[in-house]
Amino acid sequence: MELSSASATEPVDVAVAGLRDWLLTDARLSADISRAIAGLADRLNAEGVPVDRLTFAAEALHSEHAAVSGTWIKDDPGVWKLQAYGKEVTAGYAHSPQRVVHESGRPLAFWIDETPDDRFGIVADLRQAGYRHYVCFPIFFANGHNNAVTFATRSADGFPPRAFALLEGLIPSLTATLEILSGYKSLDEVLRIYVGDEPHRAILAGRIGRGQVSRIRSAILFADMRGYTRITSAIDPEQAVQLLNRYFDCLVPPIEAEGGEVMKYMGDGLMAIFRDRGDDTGAAAQSALTAATEALARIGQIDGTPFGATIRAGIALHHGEAAYGNVGSGARLDFTVVGRDVNLTSRLAQLNKVLDEPLLMSRAFSEHLWANPHPLGAFRLDGFEDAIEVYRP
Repeated sequence: MELSSASATEPVDVAVAGLRDWLLTDARLSADISRAIAGLADRLNAEGVPVDRLTFAAEALHSEHAAVSGTWIKDDPGVWKLQAYGKEVTAGYAHSPQRVVHESGRPLAFWIDETPDDRFGIVADLRQAGYRHYVCFPIFFANGHNNAVTFATRSADGFPPRAFALLEGLIPSLTATLEILSGYKSLDEVLRIYVGDEPHRAILAGRIGRGQVSRIRSAILFADMRGYTRITSAIDPEQAVQLLNRYFDCLVPPIEAEGGEVMKYMGDGLMAIFRDRGDDTGAAAQSALTAATEALARIGQIDGTPFGATIRAGIALHHGEAAYGNVGSGARLDFTVVGRDVNLTSRLAQLNKVLDEPLLMSRAFSEHLWANPHPLGAFRLDGFEDAIEVYRP
């Protein structure tokens, strides 16, 4: 059944005012949605609102997930879940109280024992867990995202009129706080997805002025696909995107598993760094070599793509200094990686095809390895005056 503030018969102004102040100050400044949800649940119980379960479900700006949901359970730690894009999410939403409140724009409450299991997908689980009464409020953000907050209680009296009125009175302030905290989280996630871990932290810290540069000593990895232009000339753009995603799914996980950071995607190529760990520069080089070897092995297993092409890649490894910062003009900047050692690694990657070698290393890189690689000779690279000694594993 639906409820409205008309069902509230007892004054709750003082309690609501105190909780509103907390939401808009301490909860907002915590910069942590899970902490805000847990703190609210504790304070509601202190005000006599018998909350045993509180959830917040929100649409997410994420490359792999459609929504994020957080659940607080009394005397239990909160559990935050990322829900993946797919039919399961769509079907679950269609059979949920959240869909009802989004369509009506009004809160929804029901007694769980009086509600058939097939009314909502969550009913059977709530009943089995001993809950008696359930309330769902719509939470609408300014960016168009439709979200929801729910409250459930094991109390035989459910949520009486005073409790419901208090909850309803908090929704505007709760919405504002959740929107702010969700906005911070979304900004953090989107920046991390598009520019990487360290650059996104630098941007959020305010280092966004044009010309600001940071230097890192690291192992540098460049990778690109062999024959990308030829392969993609025979397929449509949608297939080309599928091909690149499949290809990068072979490259990126090994890099991240070894502690590397993808700094830049460049068409069919990428650049990653493996930071030196203090004076132990060998660990970074070994991690880069392990990641490169595993990535090539994975790429070798996707031979015979649906597009009729055999996928091959070339990877170059170098050790030196990577400088990254803001480059561009006016209000349009790019957080990019530059420097002599970055250029050298890029040129070395072009030598992969010439030598028909899948993995090449500079002398500067090989000197940090724990094993001796095989020398291939000294080669002149475009833009570099001195010949560069090149090795393979």
